[in-house]
Amino acid sequence: MRRRASMSLLAILAFVLLAPLVPYAVAYMGPGNNPNPGADLWREIRQREAPVAGTTQVESVESAILINKGGEDWRNFRMQQLVPIGAWVLGGMLVLLVAFYFFRGRIRIEGGRSGMVVERFSVAQRMVHWFVAGLFILLGVTGLVLLYGRFVLIPLLGPEGFGATASACKEAHNLFGPLFPFAVLAVFAYYVKGNSFRWRDVKWFANFGGLLKEGGHAGSGRYNGGQKVWFWLIVIFGLIISVSGYILVFPNFGQGRELMALAHLGHGIVAIFFITASLGHIYIGSVGMEGALEAMTTGEVDTNWAREHHDIWLEQMEADGQVRPARRSVGAVPKEGAADAG
Repeated sequence: MRRRASMSLLAILAFVLLAPLVPYAVAYMGPGNNPNPGADLWREIRQREAPVAGTTQVESVESAILINKGGEDWRNFRMQQLVPIGAWVLGGMLVLLVAFYFFRGRIRIEGGRSGMVVERFSVAQRMVHWFVAGLFILLGVTGLVLLYGRFVLIPLLGPEGFGATASACKEAHNLFGPLFPFAVLAVFAYYVKGNSFRWRDVKWFANFGGLLKEGGHAGSGRYNGGQKVWFWLIVIFGLIISVSGYILVFPNFGQGRELMALAHLGHGIVAIFFITASLGHIYIGSVGMEGALEAMTTGEVDTNWAREHHDIWLEQMEADGQVRPARRSVGAVPKEGAADAG
């Protein structure tokens, strides 16, 4: 009797414990006709398969979406791909320029200064150049602070110092960024003439612009192949950055998170390559080549410099009578019999 009573109690206990699990077992073993309501609800909320909009009385962009997984996807891409790969790209260009400087040195005017100059850029062209350059440097520095500041500046300034710096950079970036498309349009208007590609540009690239060795000059007109590439990069990259920047700065246009994430993606990638390319342009135009910076400071260049880098253009200027003695010959050797300037 005791054995039967014990077996009966165990059977009843087993039934009580296992009976509630039968529906779950049937749903798990079945062909999917009995899905788990809780799991399906959470799947819809997380939108693992497709964005699902619910019903809400709040009228705004994507207000009916409870959780948008796209933001997490973008954050993971930004931190795991964009930031480290961008650092390698920028660092690689800096290493390449340092190596080029030690390998090639500063590119000198081989024949020395002639004491004769030719006008390279007008006052208006130089004003546009320095306006774009200043705006580009401001936006580039502030953008890099926002992208890499937490890794570089927090150890130097501390969390509070970095917070104040990042906030100032964000405000400056958002305030002056909308001016950049107008700067790009100004560059296009003042510099498009002469920047169409020609067959001689292919020869210029084949000779690496004559930059790798002394005496390796490559003939070119007003602009060489490298300068033309830089001009069109400014136009194309500038338009992409401007459009994506407007989408990010002015969310009141009605764009959703997906479009803003895509704009953020394009903005960050193009900005990295734009800044990287600008490092080469800045290097050649400053410490990398003697006489190049004068084109954008005084507007005039020495004829020997022009003959080495833009010989076809110089021939046209000489034929038009545009060559004249320099007002002040920096480093020029006075010609024999010239009057002593005292």
